[in-house]
Amino acid sequence: MTLRIERVSIQGGTLIRLIGRVQSECLAEIKAQVQGADPVLALDLEELTLVDVGAVRFFIACEQSGVELRHCAPYIRQWMATERRPGS
Repeated sequence: MTLRIERVSIQGGTLIRLIGRVQSECLAEIKAQVQGADPVLALDLEELTLVDVGAVRFFIACEQSGVELRHCAPYIRQWMATERRPGS
């Protein structure tokens, strides 16, 4: 399965649901969706099946800019923590 992106209007902004695989080559499309929504309150990661290091770094940047990551799998959280460590 490739990536499917769904935008859902929620009170006060937009929720972007990512379904399937998020790999580095998909990030331009996700960034366009995030920039096209005003404001993006959250990314819903519940239905992700696979991510790569580019996606993990993108999720870190999203959180740093104030976007909430909902339903983020524990392995993704752990990977994000590893990427945030100095020297990673």
